[in-house]
Amino acid sequence: MRKLALLAVVAATFAISACNTLSGAGQDVSAAGSAVTNTAEDAKN
Repeated sequence: MRKLALLAVVAATFAISACNTLSGAGQDVSAAGSAVTNTAEDAKN
């Protein structure tokens, strides 16, 4: 149980540091959504 909690903390730390800030995480999600939208528009045309 203790190892699982430690693993969760380490994973969360890496996830947050990869995006630099929570604001950055929101921007990453937004950019991914835009990429999907653009791809769908390109496929439609």
